[in-house]
Amino acid sequence: MKIKITSDSTCDLGDELAKKYDVGIFPLNVMLGDKTYEDGIDIVPQDIFEYVKKTGILPKTAAHSSEEYAEFFASRLQGYDALIHFNISNKASSSYANALLASKEFNGKVYVVDSLALSTGQGLLVLKACDLAAEGKKPREIVETIEALRPKLNTSFVPDVLDYLHKGGRCSLASLIGAKVLKLHPLISMKDGQMYAKKKYMGGLDGCLKKYIKDLAEEYRAYDKTRCFITHSNCEPEIVEKVREQVRETFDFNEILETKAGCVVTSHCGKNTLGVLFITE
Repeated sequence: MKIKITSDSTCDLGDELAKKYDVGIFPLNVMLGDKTYEDGIDIVPQDIFEYVKKTGILPKTAAHSSEEYAEFFASRLQGYDALIHFNISNKASSSYANALLASKEFNGKVYVVDSLALSTGQGLLVLKACDLAAEGKKPREIVETIEALRPKLNTSFVPDVLDYLHKGGRCSLASLIGAKVLKLHPLISMKDGQMYAKKKYMGGLDGCLKKYIKDLAEEYRAYDKTRCFITHSNCEPEIVEKVREQVRETFDFNEILETKAGCVVTSHCGKNTLGVLFITE
């Protein structure tokens, strides 16, 4: 049975991994003023940084309509027996609701999964589905396995600055000022599909990331060793390499993958945000 795996661009897998695993990516819309762009197609994170710096305004993001999802599913189903599509958390977007509505037009051939995550938290589920499909699992079995894994996802990240979170209404002015004065970096995590501040680190970004990885290791002593992601929004290569080395020394993953956050995720977290994401046990 041939199964096609697809996902919204919010999975942040990047072109190379999407091509390697043959994942169909549906780019969500990003709006700068009165112009609409497709995430990763005709807009990149650097465009967002420049736009926010110039205007002081965050870009807007938009889900596709059910009609657009139906067109996407129809085009990707050609040559396949079934399709499994992954959406960003329904708490963050109407994408899942619209995709689910569109799936009803395909007589049970299209399955839609609410990742209850974002970025490569979503991407981890996508690649796990690819693994299961390669093993010959049936669509319903894949979906049930994936949905059981959602509570086991470590989807977390540490932003360098809180300006974007403040502009997006996820951080108060008092917290923003306090973070700048005291050099605070929150650990943002996801629970039940929503972001929340789990704890705060104090100091420079480099030192805070070291504490973050140490805390992950202490909290998640049992984990799926298949792969982990280091996902960031244009962090300096030196910082990313230090994180990679610490992850390599601290954990025992078979594969450590680096990806850059796409435009939708960047719009909410800003530059120099970094997360280490994996599936726990």
